[in-house]
Amino acid sequence: MFSTRTHRLHVSDKRDAERFLRHFKIKMKVFGILNVVRKKNTQALLDPVLLFIRRRKIIEQLNVEDYCKGPLEETIHGGSQMWVFGKKVRGAEVYIKIALGAANKPVICISFHIAERKLKYPFK
Repeated sequence: MFSTRTHRLHVSDKRDAERFLRHFKIKMKVFGILNVVRKKNTQALLDPVLLFIRRRKIIEQLNVEDYCKGPLEETIHGGSQMWVFGKKVRGAEVYIKIALGAANKPVICISFHIAERKLKYPFK
């Protein structure tokens, strides 16, 4: 379905990124989303721009132009590939790393916080 070259960072084909987002959003509607608890993610929830209630809405609005990199290897949460996106939210650039997760389980939001460095968008 998606590229299996997950041992290094690389730019996916635009169609792969579109296909991933389509599957991700459908699966999110059916199974929901699991937000990984990490210090960066928890701190982001305290930021009024990135309130938890807005997180899902921001992720639902992702499009292929928001793609930054992926797929990347993921070994902790079911081994599905991770994809990185960025989104401008009220002037702040947000770093978003998501994965499809295991079959019949929620999609996974691995990272969701203000970007630590400028993100690159190969499809913009």
